[in-house]
Amino acid sequence: MNRFVTGLAALALTAITATGALAQAKDTITIDLVNEPSSLDPHGQWNPDSYYVYRNIFDNMVTRDDAGEIIPQVATEWEQVSDTEVRFTLRDDIVFHDGTPLTADDVVFSVARITDPGFGSPQLGQFNKIIGAKAEDGHTVVLTTDGPYPVLLAQLVKLSIVPKHVVEEVGNDAFNLAPVGSGPYAFGEWQRGVSVTLAKNDDYWGEPGVFQTALFRAVPDGATRVADLKAGTADLVVSLDSDQARELETDPRVKPLTVLTERVAFLGLNTMKPPFDNPDLRKAMAYALDKEGITEGLLQGGETPVGELASPAHFGWVDGIEPYPYDPEKAEALIAEAGAAGTAVTFDTAPVYDQRIVQAVQQMLSDVGIDVEISLTDMSTYLGKARSPEVANRPQISFGRWSCACQDADGIMYPLLHSSSSWSRYQNPEVDALLDEARSSLDDEVRLAAYGKVHQIVKDEVAILPLYQAAALYGANAALEWTPTANESLFLNRMSWQD
Repeated sequence: MNRFVTGLAALALTAITATGALAQAKDTITIDLVNEPSSLDPHGQWNPDSYYVYRNIFDNMVTRDDAGEIIPQVATEWEQVSDTEVRFTLRDDIVFHDGTPLTADDVVFSVARITDPGFGSPQLGQFNKIIGAKAEDGHTVVLTTDGPYPVLLAQLVKLSIVPKHVVEEVGNDAFNLAPVGSGPYAFGEWQRGVSVTLAKNDDYWGEPGVFQTALFRAVPDGATRVADLKAGTADLVVSLDSDQARELETDPRVKPLTVLTERVAFLGLNTMKPPFDNPDLRKAMAYALDKEGITEGLLQGGETPVGELASPAHFGWVDGIEPYPYDPEKAEALIAEAGAAGTAVTFDTAPVYDQRIVQAVQQMLSDVGIDVEISLTDMSTYLGKARSPEVANRPQISFGRWSCACQDADGIMYPLLHSSSSWSRYQNPEVDALLDEARSSLDDEVRLAAYGKVHQIVKDEVAILPLYQAAALYGANAALEWTPTANESLFLNRMSWQD
C-alpha cells in the first residue's frame, strides 16, 4: 500500500510540475477551499472542507444524482425485507485503489465502524439506528435497524465504504493520513496546512473523471480565493460572499455559480447553562436579530429566512412556522425583565463562516444590551468545542450552517436537538420522544406531524434560533462545466472542461 501511495504522489506531482501551462489547465483542476480538511477518513469529521475532498476518494452505499434523487452506487438495488431489515445487492466489479475487490465484508466493517461509540464518529447520531449488518454472501448485505427507520437510504448517501483489510492493518490514524478508497480519484499527497492532491483512478468502475490530477488548497481569505481564480491559478473556489460573486460577473475568464442548498443557518444557544438557560433571554435573542437585514441587506445571494430548523429542501419542512419578527424594543424589554442587561457572552466561530454575519449578529445583540465577545478559532478547534463531552463546555452561542446531505429533517434536527447527541445543547424529553417517533415510523404523515410539533416547541422555547436557508456561492473558470447541487457535493467526475 505504501508503494502504491508513494507512486500516486509522484505521479500527481509530476503531472503538476512537468507540464506546460495549457496542459496543466486541461489535466489539473485546482480548487481553493477555506481550510484544509480536518479529516480524510470519511468516518471522521463531518465538515465541508473534509467532505469536498474525501467524497471523491470513496464510493458510498448509495448517492444522489444532480436532481437530488437517490441512485445506486456500491449498492445496485435494495429490498425492504421487514420493517427493520433491508437487503442490499452490491456491485461485483468495484476495486479499491490498492487493487483489492470491494466485498460485503467491507460494507459490514464500515457500518460497524461508524456506529461504534468507541470510534467516536461525529456522524454517529445519523447512523445509530443501524444495529446490525450481516453479509449473506460476497455481494449481499442485510442491515437491521432498531425499529422501522424511514431515513435509512437518505443517511446511507453519506456512508463511505472503507477497505477492512487496510484499516485493520494500518490503524485509524495512519488511514486518515493516507486513505484508500474505491472512488474516481485516489489519494496522492497531503501537505499539511497547504494542500491535498488526488490522482485520477483510471480503473474506476463508474463515470471517469476528465482531470488527471485534482489539487485542493487551503486558502482562508475569500479575497485571495477570488484573486487566485482571476489569475488562473485556481479553477474553482468555494464559500464566496455575494460581493465577491458579483465581482466575477464582469470578468469573461471566470463566472459565479450559485445554488440554494438544504443547509440551514442558525444561532446555537447553550440552553444548559447560564445565561441561556433562561427562556425569556433566549426569546430576546430571537427578537433582536434582523433576519431580513442579514439575508437581503448583507448576503444578497438568494438566502431565505426560515422559522424552523429545516429548509424546503428537507422532508420534514412544515409550512406555517414563521420566524420571530425583528423587534429590538421587545428584546430590550425582555432582557431588562430578566435583569440581564450587560450580560457578557462568548460567540464561537471559525473562518469558514461568513464573518460579516458574525459581526452583524454581534452588533444586533450589543444594540439590545448583550455584550458579545467573538472567539475565532480554526475549524478543528471549533468543532472540538462544539462536541465537547461536557455540555456545559460547548459554546454559549455560535453561528452554524448545518447540512446532512440527506435532505431529511432527521439529519439536522436529531443531531442538533436530541439530548443524546454530542452536538446538542438542549434537553427536552418531549422533543426527544417526537424526534425518535419521526425517525422510527414508515408513515410519512406520522413523521410530518411529529416534526410539526417539534418545530413549534423549538420556536416557543427558542431551543435553537434558525436564521435562513443558505445559498452556496462558488467561483469557477469560465471553461468549467459543472452544476452545483443542493447537497453541496464537489464530484470531480461530474465536472469537465468545455470543448
